[in-house]
Amino acid sequence: MSNSSEQSTESSGLSPEQRLEPSNTGLLNAGIVTIHDMETLRACVAYENTHQNRVQILRRLEHRASEHRKEEG
Repeated sequence: MSNSSEQSTESSGLSPEQRLEPSNTGLLNAGIVTIHDMETLRACVAYENTHQNRVQILRRLEHRASEHRKEEG
């Protein structure tokens, strides 16, 4: 077992469904802000478009993508 400092913080630990389905908005927001790669962001947008299509969630995902691009650049 690895210690907590060695554990990966990559966002691939949660599925789009796990990130976007909590009824608690705090958990939902946490699921979005902890996305650290574009692949996961794209998967979450695709999931949201297919299952819920909530404009506010899609805007949050768009904002996170913008933040990620700034972090990369």
